[in-house]
Amino acid sequence: MNKNHYLNRTIYMILFMFFTVSAANAAPTAEEMWQTIQEQQKVIEELQEQLDATAEAVESGAGSTSSWADKTQMGGYGELHYRFGDGTDQADFHRYVLYIGHDYSDSIHFFSEWELEHSLAGEGKEGEVELEQAWVEIDLNENHHFRAGLDILPIGLINVTHEPNTFYGVERNAVESRIIPATWWEAGFGLNGEVAPGVNYDIVLHSGLETSSNIRSGRQKVAEANAEYPAATGRLRYTGIPGLELAASYQYQSNIGGELQSGNDASLFSTHVDYKHSSGLAFRALYAGWDMNKNLSADGRDSYGWYVEPAYRWNMGGDTDVGVYVRYEDIDRGQSGARNEEERTSTGFNIWPHPKVAFKGTFESVKDVDANTTTDNFYLGLGYSF
Repeated sequence: MNKNHYLNRTIYMILFMFFTVSAANAAPTAEEMWQTIQEQQKVIEELQEQLDATAEAVESGAGSTSSWADKTQMGGYGELHYRFGDGTDQADFHRYVLYIGHDYSDSIHFFSEWELEHSLAGEGKEGEVELEQAWVEIDLNENHHFRAGLDILPIGLINVTHEPNTFYGVERNAVESRIIPATWWEAGFGLNGEVAPGVNYDIVLHSGLETSSNIRSGRQKVAEANAEYPAATGRLRYTGIPGLELAASYQYQSNIGGELQSGNDASLFSTHVDYKHSSGLAFRALYAGWDMNKNLSADGRDSYGWYVEPAYRWNMGGDTDVGVYVRYEDIDRGQSGARNEEERTSTGFNIWPHPKVAFKGTFESVKDVDANTTTDNFYLGLGYSF
């Protein structure tokens, strides 16, 4: 009911009571009737003011709540892994992640990503609580955007898109975990956008790695990170053909050793192809390699890795899809004398009862080329996003 309906009902009730009382008593004089009408008019005006104020308050409150809810988004993902083999059987809820985003206006946006690793965090516990993204983006125009804050670096496939229902394998591939190393985020600012249909770019100036041992341990995770030696990343990506993504990225570290080693600049080059055909056939391939002026104690100056991954996915009816894949990886940690080369071959399946939910299985064989030894592992997993 609107406020006019309430007002009309009030007037009818007052008039009804007036005529009822009038009929029960002697007819009033003209002066008494005029006085009564004036008093009734005053009451009606007061009721009108109260109704107006109440309606405005309700509309204002409802509008504010609706506006905030419409402009705020939530999402996330999670991964549960089982590992069997090499004498170590293990269950691990590897990641639980929540996204929170907000649109301040049509041109100013916020996005964040919170992650709990290994289910339990605290002193002496396996897990960590991490803030992996927290950035603000301003649309400069329809095709170009400025972004600042804590952000995932635009390198590789898994680093940018790492929801578990989007890739094959229970665990993320080793090349993108150890060479790139995903998930890798830094604090900085930059530009991204589209320069032609299907041709996109990213340019970011950001904090860098600091390590004397291996590449992955050099991620400072923007926790009181040393920012004396900045780094920069650029990426060019082509998505002009449906189902196809071609990309190349280059990163420069002004001093990968930070305070630990002076003058140790380094660069990382990565390129990949990701193709999904409407028939269900798919193919991924990626290369990532470092060029450093000095060796780290574990990873050398020319550490690199690459993989190829053909796959096939088909629909079983409704929302249910099944996919199978094979992946071959080669990782060389670049140390002279003992190059620490590793070959990984894995095969497995994904079952999607819904596009956002995946049950996974992986059989993996890992060969230490230098020692000529092989280790086999079997994984089962559940992954979801929303």
